[in-house]
Amino acid sequence: QVQLVESGGGLVQAGGSLRLSCAASGNIFSPNAMGWYRQAPGKQRELVADITSDGSTSYADSVKGRFTASRDNAKKTVYLQMNSLKPEDTAVYYCNYRYWGTTTWGQGTQVTVSS
Repeated sequence: QVQLVESGGGLVQAGGSLRLSCAASGNIFSPNAMGWYRQAPGKQRELVADITSDGSTSYADSVKGRFTASRDNAKKTVYLQMNSLKPEDTAVYYCNYRYWGTTTWGQGTQVTVSS
């Protein structure tokens, strides 16, 4: 069974940067996709970035040019480099792992951007 643990969240001023990590344990099968989502208070969870096992990425329009997803398959870890952070990026950030119709979620990490 796959388990995901996010880390790297925190409090940062607008314009700052954070790097989130999502470490997976258990059997990771390919091909797969791993995504970063976020959920702000009172809002629905939304996709931020997606990365496949071969490294293909896609991003929400709101983060294009500011966020970069990457992965290290040997370490079973995906990353989200977040630059030029804005107060509207404040949310709990979750990663997920998708393989053949199954989805596993991490517990989330809080990102707070102050103005």
